[in-house]
Amino acid sequence: MSEDKAVGLSINTATTRLQWGLIEAAEQYARMGVAGIAPWRDQIAECGLDNAVRAVRDNGLRVTGVCRGGMFPQPTRAAFEANLDDNRRAIDEAHALEADCLVLVCGGLPEGSRDLVGARTMVGEAITVLLPEARAAGVRLAVEPLHPMYAADRNCINTLAQAVALCDTVAPDDPEGWLGIALDVYHVWWDPALADVLDAVDPVRLHAFHICDWRRTTRDLLNDRAMMGDGVADIEGIARKLGALGFNGLPEVEIFSDEWWTAAPREVVATCLDRSLGLRQILSRSGA
Repeated sequence: MSEDKAVGLSINTATTRLQWGLIEAAEQYARMGVAGIAPWRDQIAECGLDNAVRAVRDNGLRVTGVCRGGMFPQPTRAAFEANLDDNRRAIDEAHALEADCLVLVCGGLPEGSRDLVGARTMVGEAITVLLPEARAAGVRLAVEPLHPMYAADRNCINTLAQAVALCDTVAPDDPEGWLGIALDVYHVWWDPALADVLDAVDPVRLHAFHICDWRRTTRDLLNDRAMMGDGVADIEGIARKLGALGFNGLPEVEIFSDEWWTAAPREVVATCLDRSLGLRQILSRSGA
């Protein structure tokens, strides 16, 4: 199999965010044979949405996701409504970039709260409001469950089962999958129910597949993700599950790493391409 865009890899710009801005990342990724890109909204704002759209289109990149919407639980109703407005802007950005999805990191506990059930209720309420607007804009929403260590501050949706239940509750009749899942290996690899939930999930719900690895001895809970193959996660096993379900997206490398942020960015991209080849071959046999 040739190392070209037919292989199908996307890189989330978090992976090289300290080395390259969005415009340069788009140019360099494409030059090195990367097929897709997933920009963060702060980088879109930094260069301007029109320039971001132009960079993506001029370099022939598929936008596998925009990061991120969400952060729905808020301490006051006014803050909740303001956050909805910000998510509407995120939907507009995803629409302009023709993104596969807008990734939702749903948010943790509001300041001063210990009510996880209430936080999850606010998540459901917010997505119920936003989903018709996203559908009208042609933007799929992808709930990304995060590891339980982030339940308090980043995301009260912590397992694939919770994310699927949220989708089925908010959008029970959704044959086109406007509401679905962004599955990130870093956050779900440990889950003993993962295989069973994947076996039962509606494939139309699978919008994104984020890859990196979990270091056996993690030095930082946010910025110490490992390159594929340097940790303990069964990434290829998860890829086989997704391949069997007919996942047709591009695997997307997303690495927050103080170590990799100090490396030469072209070395980072080359390593991403090399380390992902096996799982890309797995997914290519299912049509990715």
